[in-house]
Amino acid sequence: MSDFDTDKNAQFAGEKAKNKLDELAGSAQQQFGDFVDSPKHQVKGAARKYAAQASDAVTDVADAVKNNPLTGLIAAGAVGVVLGLLLGRK
Repeated sequence: MSDFDTDKNAQFAGEKAKNKLDELAGSAQQQFGDFVDSPKHQVKGAARKYAAQASDAVTDVADAVKNNPLTGLIAAGAVGVVLGLLLGRK
């Protein structure tokens, strides 16, 4: 394995760890909001938690596409066809 691949794997692991920490922090903030009955903290915590989950999903998809670009191309084409059919309806 080259230094470049090792660097990319370390970066991927770092992103996953950061996303997991953000998700846990958002969950804790949301629970704190529940405990003190503060909608502000509940919403901020939920937003942080779900943003971290979405970022984690994007990281997973990007890694999968890098490992198998043909599958990513097929999936992107399928999404394009579905969007085209939905948007083309009258």
